[in-house]
Amino acid sequence: MLTLQFSPFPQLETERLLLKQIGPEHAPALFEMRSNPEVMQYIDRPLAQTVNDAMALIQIIMDMQGKNEGITWGIFTKDASPLRGTIGFWRIEKQNYRAEIGYMIHPSLQGKGLMQEAIAAVLQHGFNTMKLHSVEANIKPNNTASKKLLERNGFVQEGYFRENYYFNGVFSDSAIFSLLAPK
Repeated sequence: MLTLQFSPFPQLETERLLLKQIGPEHAPALFEMRSNPEVMQYIDRPLAQTVNDAMALIQIIMDMQGKNEGITWGIFTKDASPLRGTIGFWRIEKQNYRAEIGYMIHPSLQGKGLMQEAIAAVLQHGFNTMKLHSVEANIKPNNTASKKLLERNGFVQEGYFRENYYFNGVFSDSAIFSLLAPK
C-alpha cells in the first residue's frame, strides 16, 4: 500500500511558478476565484459567497494534508503574486497507488501555458516522489482547454459517463482521463 508523507510540505518550482502550501492568509484570493462564475464554470461546486467559504475549503485542504490523504498546492507566479490557482491530488486511493488530479487558475493567467508548467511539476512529483502508478482526471466534456491540457500531458480518455452527476438541478456528463506512470 502507498505510504505518503506531506510534512514537510513539498514546495515545487517551475520556470515561472512556485507551487506551495496555502493557508488562511490566502482565503481572500481563493474567494476571488471560487466566487467567479468564469473560474467555476467547469467545477460543480457552489460559488463561494463569503471569504469564510474559502477559509472552510482551506481548512479541508489542510486537514487532508495533515492526514496524508490529499495534497493541494497553491499556484503563485514568481513575481510575488497573490494566490493565482490551485492544483493537487484530491482522491488518493493508497491501495491502488492512484490519485485524482484537480486544478483551477485565475482567468488573467489562462492561455499562457502556466497550467502546463504546474501540471508537469505535480505529475512528476506524483509519479517520482509519491510513487503513484496512475492519475485520473474527471472533467466536463465541454471543457476543451482542460481536455487539451490533459492530452498534451499524455492522458487518454478512458470513460464517458452520461448524466452521472447532479448539480444545481441539472444532470451532467463526465469524461474520465487517465495517465499511467512512465515505465
